[in-house]
This record gives sequence, C-alpha cells and structure tokens, in this order.
Amino acid sequence: MLRIVQDIIVTFAQFIGEMLEYLIVCPLVFLGGFVDAIAGGGGLISLPAYMIVGLSPIDAIGTNKFSASCGTFVATMRYSRCGFIRWKELIPAIATALIGSWIGARLALLVENDIFKIIMLIVLPITAIFVLNKKALGRHRSPFSGGKTAVIISILALMMGVYDGFYGPGTGTFLMLMLICIAHVSMEEAVGSTKVINLSTNIASLSVYLVHGKVLFPLALVAAVFGIAGNFIGARYFTKKGAGFVKPIIIFVLAIFFIKLCWELFVLK
Repeated sequence: MLRIVQDIIVTFAQFIGEMLEYLIVCPLVFLGGFVDAIAGGGGLISLPAYMIVGLSPIDAIGTNKFSASCGTFVATMRYSRCGFIRWKELIPAIATALIGSWIGARLALLVENDIFKIIMLIVLPITAIFVLNKKALGRHRSPFSGGKTAVIISILALMMGVYDGFYGPGTGTFLMLMLICIAHVSMEEAVGSTKVINLSTNIASLSVYLVHGKVLFPLALVAAVFGIAGNFIGARYFTKKGAGFVKPIIIFVLAIFFIKLCWELFVLK
C-alpha cells in the first residue's frame, strides 16, 4: 500500500513538473513569435524559456528551432500576401541561407555548453547595439538594381545562415538591419525578406537537430502552436501599426538573459 502511495506521489510530482514546463515555455514562445514577426529577435525570448526549465543549450536550440520554424512559416505567408516579398530576388538568398545554416548547425554540435554560453555573452551585447541603432532603421537610401540587390542579399543570407544554424537568437534583427543599411531595401521588404531567409535557415538547421535527436517533441509540438499564434498576431499588427514599441521588449529580455548567463558562468562555478 505504501509503495502504491509513493508511486502516486512521484507520478503527480512529475506531472506538476511537466505542466510547469509548459506554463513557462508556451507564453514566452507566444511572446517571442509576436516580437519576431514584427522586428526579429524572437529567439531572445523563446530560447531562454527552454533553458529556464532545464534543457541543455543544444536541446533548447533544437526544440526552439522546431517551434520557431512553424511560427516563421505563418508570418512568411502573411507578408507574402501583403506584397512585402520579392521572390525572384530571394531565390539565390534562400540557397545560400540553407548552405550557411547547415554549416552553422554542424559547428554547433561540436561546441561544449560552456563555450556556447561564452559565445552568447559576446553576441548579446552586439545584438543590443543593433537593436538600439534607431538611425539605421530610419535611413532612406536609393535602392540598387535588382541584380545587385539579389547578390547583396545572398551574401548576407549566407553569413546570417551560419550564425542562425550555430546559435540563432537575434538573427532576424541582425538581418533586417543589414538589409536596410547594406542592401538599401525598404522596411516592409526587409521584414518580408527576413522572414523568407529566416525560414530557410530554420529548416536547414532543424534538419540537423532532428537527425541527432535534439528536438524534444512533446514540448516542441505544444510550443509550436503558441509560436504560430504569436507570429500570426504579430504579422497582422505590423501590417497595420509598425514595430517601434517592440525594441524595449527585446532589450529587456536580452539584459535578463545576459545576467542569467553571467550568473551561471561566473557565480555558480
């Protein structure tokens, strides 16, 4: 009888623990999807959520890739219907993004957890500088020819593909700013192009994580539903009102994540 009671208590405790994981991860994945659809950087919210509940960095990245890919697909379709995506210019970029992401994901599998965290400490402040660079978003420049724009976007897609496959969070924000500042595309086209390229890199890197069993499907599938909802609502909001208010959210989450990594690397050791 005592054994049965103990089994019931253990089972109940495990159930509560699993439910707590979902209660923490799913709302943050929704928020991350909303932010990502508007200004990129949603991974800065969703990836820490997976780590908070105890997933290792590589499992967190793989699981986050699954939910992020589902949400990004929804946002991409929304922006395509709104005419923000020039598909002909993006075909070469899709190819280079896939190659870069595959390379990055392969490199990620070879890196130890602590090295990942140290790299994050370097990446996060750089991301903050880009997010706070309001002048970059406000500049209006003459666009290049279609061919030159396609080449520039393809090079940027390769670079960010490697980064996204290797780490991920902030990819959308980096890429959107680069498209505006370097490729000279409009804000609307930058957002649309970012979604297409980001979706390509997500799919390429996700395939690597799937092969190596780094996606925790029960959590990933439920989180994907919340990610899809967040991206859908965020994309609708952007087409109507713009993205200005999202920057403080990204900076806040980035700061919290930075503090968390510092605590784990330098205090808990």
